Amino acid sequence: MASVHESLYFNPMMTNGVVHANVFGIKDWVTPYKIAVLVLLNEMSRTGEGAVSLMERRRLNQLLLPLLQGPDITLSKLYKLIEESCPQLANSVQIRIKLMAEGELKDMEQFFDDLSDSFSGTEPEVHKTSVVGLFLRHMILAYSKLSFSQVFKLYTALQQYFQNGEKKTVEDADMELTSRDEGERKMEKEELDVSVREEEVSCSGPLSQKQAEFFLSQQASLLKNDETKALTPASLQKELNNLLKFNPDFAEAHYLSYLNNLRVQDVFSSTHSLLHYFDRLILTGAESKSNGEEGYGRSLRYAALNLAALHCRFGHYQQAELALQEAIRIAQESNDHVCLQHCLSWLYVLGQKRSDSYVLLEHSVKKAVHFGLPYLASLGIQSLVQQRAFAGKTANKLMDALKDSDLLHWKHSLSELIDISIAQKTAIWRLYGRSTMALQQAQMLLSMNSLEAVNAGVQQNNTESFAVALCHLAELHAEQ
Repeated sequence: MASVHESLYFNPMMTNGVVHANVFGIKDWVTPYKIAVLVLLNEMSRTGEGAVSLMERRRLNQLLLPLLQGPDITLSKLYKLIEESCPQLANSVQIRIKLMAEGELKDMEQFFDDLSDSFSGTEPEVHKTSVVGLFLRHMILAYSKLSFSQVFKLYTALQQYFQNGEKKTVEDADMELTSRDEGERKMEKEELDVSVREEEVSCSGPLSQKQAEFFLSQQASLLKNDETKALTPASLQKELNNLLKFNPDFAEAHYLSYLNNLRVQDVFSSTHSLLHYFDRLILTGAESKSNGEEGYGRSLRYAALNLAALHCRFGHYQQAELALQEAIRIAQESNDHVCLQHCLSWLYVLGQKRSDSYVLLEHSVKKAVHFGLPYLASLGIQSLVQQRAFAGKTANKLMDALKDSDLLHWKHSLSELIDISIAQKTAIWRLYGRSTMALQQAQMLLSMNSLEAVNAGVQQNNTESFAVALCHLAELHAEQ
């Protein structure tokens, strides 16, 4: 039953897979990679519309946002991305960067002076308030603040960045000449090794604010929707530690660290990161700014609630009950009905073996419906159905209840609970000996694509519901 309530963990950091990071203090600065992106933008504005086809320009526009928001990448990888969208433009960018890197410092100075012309005229090439315009203005401002010694270091870094890219391009060309089949296998290994080394050189410093927000948003979304595509726990923790080294008060990085530690069942590190997240949230005043005077108390009660959920996950039921009592006390003082409903659901999870748990669950469902909390209401209905199935209720009544639950799912686009509901139906049909119906439900779940907007059209096969359906399917095949 606890698995049905696994999704009750309150995540104040994510909304539809998007991270709200607003306490990061590091601003944008100029790097060799960003100079290369600026060259790309400059070449796009200089290239006439007739020289680049509509499809190529569309692909370039789609490429821009990840380039502007993502972390710094190697020059060879950047060339490859541009070449896939527009080979002609990739060649122009390569020539411009080569002239700048092999020329003199004044060439880079002149390049930044010319960037300001993009905003001039009655019909400027770039609007100041657009995504590209804001990026250009940030880079121009950051460059103008550099001292002469810093400008010289930046130019030296640009030369090194260019040389690494050229070296990688030559290595790839040599491998293609030796043997195509053998070269492809070697290239994959070399590309991985070299890109990691180069990124460690070029990206050893802290990420900028936008890069950090994009990184956290991307990884949090992958952990929620497709964990197999996220960084490995060790790699992700290394990146998070690097973020926190430069800004220990980055609260959202602590929360992602908490989620990452849950992946490897590390209770000590999970608790440590969770407490740090709420401590930083209170200290920075981020909650108070967004929620008024209630922000401080809100952080405290949800900290206790998350701590209770964490202890319950690892089987520490006594500690979970103490933390839950604290969350209930603070929520009652603040008259927070939403938090109280979460607490009521966890009270049921902790007290399932008690005789009054059935009454507690029914009360939880009614309250969730009353306060307009479809997620909690649906989880409660699923738990009621499971409980009534073990009590021997007829299958038609259970299916009617699940039908009401499905209406909530589709009405409010609760895609995660749709999967849970189908897995629940599979288990009920098996419980009542209807193997054909159980087989049909299991196969339907296994063939479904993700209903998440950020993961649409992708088969999501790393969820608990998917694993449950596979187990039922294996047992059904074994019985035949």
